[in-house]
Amino acid sequence: MAIEIVTRQSAGPKLLRESLDEDSIDPIRWRRSWCISSGVLKAIAELIPETGHNPFQIICGTSSGAINAAKLATEADNFHESVRQLDYLWSQIRSEAIHHVGFAALTKSMLKLVGSFFHSGIAKGRPLSLFDNRPLEQLLNANVNIERLQLMLDTNQLNALCITALGYTSGENVSFYQSNEEIEAWQRGRRIGVRTRLSRAHILASSALPTIFPAVKIHREYFGDGALRQTAPMSAALHLGADKLFVIGVSGYSKAVDRRQITNHSPSLAQVLAQLMNSAFIDSMDEDLIMLQRFNQFIELMTPEQRLALNARPVETLIIEPSVEFDKVAENFIACLPKSMKLLLKIIGANSKGGGSSLASYILFEHEYCTELMACGYRDAMAQAEEIRQFIGSCGINN
Repeated sequence: MAIEIVTRQSAGPKLLRESLDEDSIDPIRWRRSWCISSGVLKAIAELIPETGHNPFQIICGTSSGAINAAKLATEADNFHESVRQLDYLWSQIRSEAIHHVGFAALTKSMLKLVGSFFHSGIAKGRPLSLFDNRPLEQLLNANVNIERLQLMLDTNQLNALCITALGYTSGENVSFYQSNEEIEAWQRGRRIGVRTRLSRAHILASSALPTIFPAVKIHREYFGDGALRQTAPMSAALHLGADKLFVIGVSGYSKAVDRRQITNHSPSLAQVLAQLMNSAFIDSMDEDLIMLQRFNQFIELMTPEQRLALNARPVETLIIEPSVEFDKVAENFIACLPKSMKLLLKIIGANSKGGGSSLASYILFEHEYCTELMACGYRDAMAQAEEIRQFIGSCGINN
């Protein structure tokens, strides 16, 4: 079973053939929908027996979802308790727990940006960013005991944890993984897999939204948000051995009816930035999922002999799609942000009037907003409760 997103590259079927000869292993994957996925996880926890067994053997986390992924992986010996802790964490979250807030902190960041203009755009000290996310480091120290990961692997509570980040110098989308098996590293164009001992630095790097949070140096290179240039979101899980995918979608756009509206003003800065962010965080996921469905249909048309010759078989999937659009939900909770952030968002047009509410959804670390998203994720999962039970049962997890 897995939460997984699919590749749209032509190399996808090859990757599937390479990976599907492995035993059934279940990856779980997050990206932007960290609160949605927490709600779905809460539903799953209610639908399966509370045995302590972790239903996901491979866990892949990208962007903000790397936090959830690491939390679940490091407490793989008690799935239900880790889900309860995640639910509590996000239901109590405030922006202050993620980054410094206030006019003084924002002014300091702006002055640092101006100062970089006199040094070829390079900042002295910490990398350039709009917000200082040192509070997030403290949150990770308090809530994610990454040192337990190797214990979970050694006791076979987990097969692998994979966290993806983008190298700003190389332009490579790197999937850092720690596993209990000798899994060969891979390279496909600018997508590579690197076996390593994961740390909180990998989580911070993967969740470092471009320009919003500072890049993180890992070994010889600075890394940022793993959703950038991640053209094949499913490839890492496939390389790690997945063949059953539990997919949590990241937007409600696929269900939305596209009706063009008359535009009364030019796009605001926030609206332009929001489209750029959405192209990195949403579009590839939605289209990759379509690619997987088409691949499964193609395999179904093959004869048994053809499948055997190509070493290919359908990838069993269960998809939970959000019934809401994040930007529309975000509009209702911008008022919950600290005054300095509300002013900043208003200036750049990140509101309903400026058309850039989608940008606000990326930095709305307020418990009112997160609680609403978790409730939506929970409802969407419970609407498919019987399908989830059957899917998990087919993986032999209810025994």
